[in-house]
Amino acid sequence: MNLANELAKQRNRDAAERTLMAWIRTCLSLISFGFGLDKIVAAIDRATADNGVQVERGVQFVAAAFMITGVLSMAGATVQYRRELRRLQHDDYIYRNKPQLAAATAVLITLIGVVALVLITVRSSS
Repeated sequence: MNLANELAKQRNRDAAERTLMAWIRTCLSLISFGFGLDKIVAAIDRATADNGVQVERGVQFVAAAFMITGVLSMAGATVQYRRELRRLQHDDYIYRNKPQLAAATAVLITLIGVVALVLITVRSSS
């Protein structure tokens, strides 16, 4: 057992844990934002129910998309973390380029933003 290798592996384990904690914060923010948006829409629906006005369902779709993105990203981050820990247990640890979870999450958030923009544009032009 080489002490330098073991210390390097411990640094990598610590880095993987810090990365997982960052993903937890990010995913919790996405889920909370979607949940909060849905609750705001529900409150507006209740407040305007007697006027016959109903808030557009597109907002609820965007809220659900944020929550789903948060849940999927958290699942992906957990899988990625566990795989990294398993790889670090082997003596012949080799760096591999892994799938970019952050890029996939960024694409999903961009798509949600585009859908929200389209919904707002269509609603304002009606």
